[in-house]
Amino acid sequence: MGGSSAHAAPYYFVPGPSKWPIVGSIALTCFGFGMSGWVNGAGYGPWVFAAFLAILAYMMVGWFGEVSRESEGGMYNARVDVSFRWSMGWFIFSEVMFFAAFFGALFYARAITTPWLGDLDHKAMLWPGFSAVWPNAGPAGVVEAFQTIGPWPIPTINTALLLTSGVTLTIAHHALKDNRRGALKFWLLMTVLLGAIFLVLQAYEYMHAYQDLNLKLSSGIFGSTFFMLTGFHGFHVTVGALMLAVVLFRIMKGHFSPDNHFAFEAAAWYWHFVDVVWLGLYVVVYWL
Repeated sequence: MGGSSAHAAPYYFVPGPSKWPIVGSIALTCFGFGMSGWVNGAGYGPWVFAAFLAILAYMMVGWFGEVSRESEGGMYNARVDVSFRWSMGWFIFSEVMFFAAFFGALFYARAITTPWLGDLDHKAMLWPGFSAVWPNAGPAGVVEAFQTIGPWPIPTINTALLLTSGVTLTIAHHALKDNRRGALKFWLLMTVLLGAIFLVLQAYEYMHAYQDLNLKLSSGIFGSTFFMLTGFHGFHVTVGALMLAVVLFRIMKGHFSPDNHFAFEAAAWYWHFVDVVWLGLYVVVYWL
């Protein structure tokens, strides 16, 4: 996937049977059962989720390593490169649809459902103190009082971190195309570190929300949409940082060339996608 000898193979590479897709499917199954059990208070939830993380790590290490060895072994050519590009493009498109569903849920609850409920005879059909405002703390008696998180300081700082990481990653890409290996390693390392700092600050924000603001996943529709959007984005930042770290490790081993480095490009596409999603979150969730 983007090694220095990827164009040596004269024919289209046909991979043999692989166990990694089924391993990934098992990991995602554990994710679904683990998360659903965890949020509903089932004792098995955290353990099944931990199994998901372990299986996912095993799959990523094994699959990344296998593809790297094939690439560096000269098994790929230009046709395979096109296949990789289409595959990554469709994968990112699926991620766009994934986040579109959550943004759509937030829009529907905030701009359609809440105003519509305000037009009802709420004393008869809802609860006496209902108010069609956002954030909504209903239904009454079920959701504890909570405070929202504004854009300052952590969300704004995290926005600056991700925007800066997009710049450092672009600089690293140009360094790779110019075959400046030292600059490439430095700026790619900076990108990974900026992503790690983002995650540390987001973890601190979550602790502050739970401990000081009483804002939880169970805080009605606001809490669920807030943590699902920002939490899944944080997960994507984690995956993107891991991808870039793997690319950095391969660069240190001498992989990639100025004209053949799709693994770097794929990770960069993903990282820029994560940046764009965060900008939407920053405006819609924290400002509006």
